[in-house]
Amino acid sequence: MRKVKITVIRTMFNEDLAEEYGAEGLGKCPMLREGDVFYADYAKPEGFCDEAWKAIYQYVFALAHGAGKETFYFGD
Repeated sequence: MRKVKITVIRTMFNEDLAEEYGAEGLGKCPMLREGDVFYADYAKPEGFCDEAWKAIYQYVFALAHGAGKETFYFGD
């Protein structure tokens, strides 16, 4: 099984959407910073945001098991 390199390219917070739909006091995730690098296979790396992991874990799992970019872009 391969390790997949995950690099945080950008973090963002949509204040207008949070104000309209979010809970009071909601803010930018304090766990991830631009430039952070993590390595993962099937398990969430230590210190990685739970919500961000839920968004990408299926891709990380597939890549760790040998999938290539053709898998994600109409290749199967």
